[in-house]
Amino acid sequence: MQTFAIGRAGGTTVIAIEGDVTRQPVEAVVNSANEILQHNESVATAIVRTGGRVIQEESDTWVLDNGPLQPGAAAVTTGGMLQASHVVHVVGPHYRKDEDQSDLLASSTQAALAAAAEHGLKSVALPAIATGQKKYPIAEAAPVIVGAVVDWLRENPDTLTEVRLVGFSRQHAHLLASAVSDQLGT
Repeated sequence: MQTFAIGRAGGTTVIAIEGDVTRQPVEAVVNSANEILQHNESVATAIVRTGGRVIQEESDTWVLDNGPLQPGAAAVTTGGMLQASHVVHVVGPHYRKDEDQSDLLASSTQAALAAAAEHGLKSVALPAIATGQKKYPIAEAAPVIVGAVVDWLRENPDTLTEVRLVGFSRQHAHLLASAVSDQLGT
């Protein structure tokens, strides 16, 4: 794990790092999920593999009770055997070249932070939502995600203590770090 950028927004430390989102020492890990919370792709698979089947079971129950998870909303389950006590599931947009999906990506990002805060969780690890199976280009997604994080933290000061923006590759981490530097002047 390598740290590429550190800044502060709304009293919260914002860190861009390269690493495995499932191994972060935080209270909540964000999962870029599908609408029916079937964790069989990208980050979702890694979260269930590391955290255990209980995460899928709780997700299934959540969908039975609430219906499919809508973009811009969040579902919360326990973290099973993850270091994080909770997983916050959000649905990111499917990338379409001819459609601006940045508002939807920003609302999904902010929904994750709001859900963590509503559950009293103070530290969050956030992957680059929608950049895996949903094909959102990381170069376009990074500034949107970081901008949404910074805006939310400034609107909700001292709600969270730390947000880790976790890039699974060096390229993802560098692009997230660049966005943090641009947004926070670090």
